[in-house]
Amino acid sequence: MAKTAGRTGLLGIYLNDHLAGATTGVELARRIAGAKDDKVLRGLAQDIADDRDALLEIMAALDVPVRRYKVMGAWAAEKAGRLKPNGRIVRRSPLSDLVELELLRLGVEGKSALWASLRTTAVPELDGERLDDLLSRARHQSELIEDLRLRVAAEALR
Repeated sequence: MAKTAGRTGLLGIYLNDHLAGATTGVELARRIAGAKDDKVLRGLAQDIADDRDALLEIMAALDVPVRRYKVMGAWAAEKAGRLKPNGRIVRRSPLSDLVELELLRLGVEGKSALWASLRTTAVPELDGERLDDLLSRARHQSELIEDLRLRVAAEALR
């Protein structure tokens, strides 16, 4: 691929920003799955981790270096986000479940936008069929999260 400094630079920034978001998403999905000990949520968390791996594969194929400071910053931010007040002192609040599912859905929507954006590029190293599959999976994840979110909202906000 003929690389130009502008496109490679901007593409690298874009992909690294999404990698940071994906890192946060994986941690959050694992936290949610662990709190509920639910098979569907564990599967969702694994799918989200697999999507992060797919992004890393795309970055490697495009020779985009991983900016570890962004990944570590996102990881630390997710951990710090767990300290938010939730109306309970000792145990987990139903409000925590609702807010975390909303955050996870926002992350999956961002991931959908990434796959769709990459699909529009004319970069030969990108496999359009693979991107279509990733986009379809992200849309399915979003629907699943929304169903869960609505159930949790009905319980938490009564």
